[in-house]
Amino acid sequence: MDEQTIEDGNVLEALRSANRREDFSARRPSQYTNWIDEQLSWKETCYVGSWSTFANLKLEGPDAIDLLADLSINSFTDYPVGGGKHLVQCDEDANVVAEGVLVREGEETFVVHGVPCYWTAYNLERGDYDATCEFRDTFNYGIQGPNSIEVLDALADHSLRDVGFMRSGEIEIAGVDVTAVRFGMSGEIGFEIHGPGEHSETVWNAILEAGEEHGIRRLSSGTSSINQLESGIPSRVRDFVSAIFGEEMADYRAFLREHQTRDLITHAVEGSFEAEDVTDYYRTPVELGWDRYTEFHHDFVGREALEAEAADPERVLATLEWNEDDVVDVYASLFRDGPTFKYMEMPHQQKRAMIADRVLVDGEDVGVATMRGYSYYFREMLSLCTIDVEHSDPGTDVTVLWGEGPNPTSPTVEDHVQTEVRATVAETPYKQDRRRADLSAAE
Repeated sequence: MDEQTIEDGNVLEALRSANRREDFSARRPSQYTNWIDEQLSWKETCYVGSWSTFANLKLEGPDAIDLLADLSINSFTDYPVGGGKHLVQCDEDANVVAEGVLVREGEETFVVHGVPCYWTAYNLERGDYDATCEFRDTFNYGIQGPNSIEVLDALADHSLRDVGFMRSGEIEIAGVDVTAVRFGMSGEIGFEIHGPGEHSETVWNAILEAGEEHGIRRLSSGTSSINQLESGIPSRVRDFVSAIFGEEMADYRAFLREHQTRDLITHAVEGSFEAEDVTDYYRTPVELGWDRYTEFHHDFVGREALEAEAADPERVLATLEWNEDDVVDVYASLFRDGPTFKYMEMPHQQKRAMIADRVLVDGEDVGVATMRGYSYYFREMLSLCTIDVEHSDPGTDVTVLWGEGPNPTSPTVEDHVQTEVRATVAETPYKQDRRRADLSAAE
């Protein structure tokens, strides 16, 4: 993507032409065993997956917690050492700029994982806070599923069964000191294992060896987002565009380009939802189901806008079940004469893109569907959806307009005919959340 195109103000032109075939395989293979086997792992046995390309920032100092509180929607009241949070940071209009994971290591020491590393470091550099930060080379492995605690029992130098949800413990694996944080995207019990990058291979191999008798699988890029789809956890790129494209964010974009270890600006938007402005692809915590983290007892960037929206929301997060006959017809179009519908890659798209499709009721737009994917466990094609409140009740029938349609000014092999797919609003999360299970009772 032409970076100058963004800085010239032609953001949508840049995003609509960006990385239409960038695969995730540079980070993880698209499959290890096969995506069906891998999808079943976090319901029946367990998996290990790597998110080690995510940034890691150590933040420390007397004002570190004040900086985090000023930038984040989260409450920091009674935040204990060893506690974890899903950290969400917004702009003044309450659009999400960054979200990731936070762990409190000590009274004045915090570890930030993911995109909030950059927004936090950027604001520290420009603010008046008595704190310092350091980007670090680390690994981040998720061990998730009903058998994950047995794997950790075999791995760790002491038990993690007394660690509560959103809490962490220090353990040793294969002679390496690591932090085990109890949360994840699978909707099952599990931990994230964080440690120094130089020992990543040692710990990865130890996990696989200990997990072999417990049916462990390696989680590939080919099916990893089905975790989030079933669990109702939206993600940057697939479900929203970070709110970083205004003129006021030009310095931050320059900071990202200087410090990022992977491209956090460039990704495609496509689908039948074609907005007039990039801000239509932004999302607020209310629209993503994250406003539950907020208590409006402290000032933070975006508080006023978020508080007003939370009091009277227009759109909320839902899951959609796509009609199986209509989905089958999309695939059938490949085997018959006549129009071809846009291919639904299985189990979800293998490209770095927000594929956003219009959601309709009686021909009127009521929402935007994202993160379409197939759950083998439920035998359903699902998507997340930001939808008008009056149409968000489970059981509501809607229609998804699938595909962009042909582009007469630039015909390519990707041209296809749009089609309507019937869908039904379902509960979110779609899969029962078992992350808070009592580990002392786990077999």
